[in-house]
Amino acid sequence: MPEFVWRAAQTDGQLIEGRLDAVAADAVLRHLRERGLTPLKVEDAAASQSATAGANALRMARSRRALRGPVTRADVLVFTSELSIMLRAGLALDNALRVLIEMSAKPSVKTLLEALLEDVKGGAPFSRALNQWRELFGDFYINMVRSGEASGQMSQVLERLVAHMERLRALRDSVISATIYPAILLGVAALSLAGMLGFVVPQFDKLFTNMGDALPLPTRVIMALGHGFKSHGPTLGIAAVVVIWLLLRWWRTPAGRGWWQNRALRVPILGPLLYKYELTLFARSLGTLLGNGVPLLTGLHIATETVGNDNLRAALVKMPPMVKEGARMVRAMEATGVFEPLAINLIRVGEETGRIGPMMTELSEVLDREVETGIKRALTLLEPVLILLLGVLIAAIIVSILLGILSVNDLAG
Repeated sequence: MPEFVWRAAQTDGQLIEGRLDAVAADAVLRHLRERGLTPLKVEDAAASQSATAGANALRMARSRRALRGPVTRADVLVFTSELSIMLRAGLALDNALRVLIEMSAKPSVKTLLEALLEDVKGGAPFSRALNQWRELFGDFYINMVRSGEASGQMSQVLERLVAHMERLRALRDSVISATIYPAILLGVAALSLAGMLGFVVPQFDKLFTNMGDALPLPTRVIMALGHGFKSHGPTLGIAAVVVIWLLLRWWRTPAGRGWWQNRALRVPILGPLLYKYELTLFARSLGTLLGNGVPLLTGLHIATETVGNDNLRAALVKMPPMVKEGARMVRAMEATGVFEPLAINLIRVGEETGRIGPMMTELSEVLDREVETGIKRALTLLEPVLILLLGVLIAAIIVSILLGILSVNDLAG
């Protein structure tokens, strides 16, 4: 007996849908009317599923082709913030999406919003519509929205989601900003050395001609470096660019990423900062998920995926199986070997009071402050070290040339 899917309206205007085995569609219509429902749609289940899948695949293909330019994290943050404001103001979800489409100036964002609106108008929950774009929004975002749908507090959940995304962006921006000045110093140092060796040192070539071994060793070394840089400078530059490009490509591979991650956490000063940064992502994500009603096991799985370091993630994935088997959260954290006593004690208090989520959020705030303080201390130490190193290298070149000049004067005298 074939199966039919149906949609009907109740006497109060609410729409309901379901499935029914019947000989024909007429039998389904009679059954619905006998229940006091107004039939709106009756279709063969197999044909409806095939047609829906085909339409969704075609629509998704068209939508992805239309996404000219990437939809960035900043775009998702702005979209979430504006949607939260509109829902809080009392707009229905579909109307809020329509307004966002009219406001959007970026074609890729507009195409994305149109695809989401089409799914929502078709009766799909917002979380299911977002699931079609999982690679963009991620499990964390989608599960937060799903919790908002279940609790009926979508605007509040989106507001918390915006706060979470803004805190992560601020933390990420602080880390990126911290690396800009050292990178500039290194660039200036490299250009200064290249200028000295490529242009300044060769100017003394005529002065030191035919002196041979009479020149001091430091002067001979600097002059040889200057000659080599002047003769093969372009080749060395191209070779350096190629080597850097190959290293970047290798670092993006699993082997390169694993090599870097194995050693990054062991680097003095930098290692502890990276370690706490990754734990901050985990703690903040888990605290936000638990605070919005996501089950602990689901939250652990999702929060673990936010950790970028494979070695640290391999330790954290031990937690969900232990909790599932009945172990306490604190015991699972201790088993990973990655949490400090402060973190374990905070979660022990949260477990005893039934407030694991708020304690995880508190832990993320503590780790966040430690990361920011560590970055400031590292910069305070790194900046004078780089300046001193650059000064020593340039001074060594100048002293070597002066020694050669003094040797010429001694020979002349």
